[in-house]
This record gives sequence, structure tokens and C-alpha cells, in this order.
Amino acid sequence: MQTINPEDLPQPAGPYSQATLVHGPGEWLHVSGQVGIDAQGATPADFAEQAELAWGNVARALRGAGMDMQHVVKTTTYLVDRQDIPVMRPIRIRHLGASRPASTLVLVQGLVDPSWKIEVEAVAFRARHGVR
Repeated sequence: MQTINPEDLPQPAGPYSQATLVHGPGEWLHVSGQVGIDAQGATPADFAEQAELAWGNVARALRGAGMDMQHVVKTTTYLVDRQDIPVMRPIRIRHLGASRPASTLVLVQGLVDPSWKIEVEAVAFRARHGVR
């Protein structure tokens, strides 16, 4: 996997890449939008708690496929309140670690459940073992 940030494009304004190039055969995982719900179905009122849960749920989905955040090549994050962006950024950075996938952040009027404040979806790729 190779991150692409050409000099003739504006450099990323945060911890992401303008594009991600995937080489060779392998397995793709598309993680459905994950929201701030815990394993018992509870949604905390606090945005930061929801963001931790949403990003944690992405990580749990990846682990279920034998992957981790280093396999993520693209994320899309949906927020309902612009004021939550500065709260979300360090949470996102902590969960992604050194990974810098292509990324999109979208402000939306609302999500399916009015109590949800964030939704995160991801696309991951794992090269087949022994393939270069």
C-alpha cells in the first residue's frame, strides 16, 4: 500500500493522504458506517464518547476480519455538528495510529437515529500472503 500526496496537489490539512494506491492481489473489506453505540446498544449523549465508540467499532470490525487500522485505505466520517470537528480529530488520530488513509469528512443534517452524532465507514485492503 502506498500513500500518494503529489506536490502539485494541496498537501493534506490533517493526518490523511490525498490517495492510497494498493498493489497486487488481496482481500478488500468494506466496513459499514459505525456509530457511537456500545455492544449493549446504548448510545452516550456525549460526542467524544460516541466518537470513541464509532472508531472503536471500526477497529473491532477490522479485527473480526483479521485486519487492523494499518489495512485501512479510505475512511468517510459523517458529523452532524461542525463544532465537534476539533473533538473528533485527536480521537481519529489516536485510533488510526501511523496509518494515513485517504479520507473524507462530511457534515450532514442528521443521521438515521437523531441521537447519533457521528458515523464512520472504512475500506481496508490486505495483500495475499507471499504476493508482492
